[in-house]
Amino acid sequence: MNTLSLAFSEALSMVLRLDPVLGGIVMLSLQVSLSSVVLASALALPIGAALAVARFPGQHAVVTMLNALLGLPAVVVGLAVYLLLSRAGPLGALGLLFTPPAMVIAQAVLVFPLLAALTRQVVADAWGESREQLVSLGAGTWTSALALLVDVRYTLVTIVLAGFGRAVSEVGAVMIVGGNVDGVTRVMTTAIALETSKGDLPLALGLGIVLLTIVLALNIAASLIKEAAQRRHG
Repeated sequence: MNTLSLAFSEALSMVLRLDPVLGGIVMLSLQVSLSSVVLASALALPIGAALAVARFPGQHAVVTMLNALLGLPAVVVGLAVYLLLSRAGPLGALGLLFTPPAMVIAQAVLVFPLLAALTRQVVADAWGESREQLVSLGAGTWTSALALLVDVRYTLVTIVLAGFGRAVSEVGAVMIVGGNVDGVTRVMTTAIALETSKGDLPLALGLGIVLLTIVLALNIAASLIKEAAQRRHG
């Protein structure tokens, strides 16, 4: 059995026996990513819906900027958050740099444009179908936005799952603001990068297996929710 086969076998063993080192890294990754998606969703969903319903000067420019931010490099987000939280930055007194909250902020900033842009598009489509009814009922901008968010809630779940997948698989921003400190800020993606460079393939492969499983499960869940939504509207 060659070295790669031995490493893969050990990686599977680590996953199946719930190795504490691997488990700790996975749990921190899930906590950070879930927190960031909840934070980003609380802002992105209502803002995206409002952008779909409201009409105001410069709206097209705002939407264009939001769509442009979808391609924002993760390392640029990490650098911006680093400067914000560094000792010389405006929020340096909070002492958040190289802590899990800093990673949550970085991931939230990273996934916000994705959640807001996709929400805006979905709500805009629903607004086109329901505009006359909502206007006739006297619904204002925020009332209409809220009603449409409720109407497309199944699709919103798939959008949030996509945001979580983006967050949990991100490496650049969390490496910069978290520092990849063992037992403190080391998450799956940063640990995979570090352990691969060190030659510790079993742990890197084990984390890779878990990460791929999570991403696959998210895609399956999103597909099932999308089918359920289609049957509901069908």
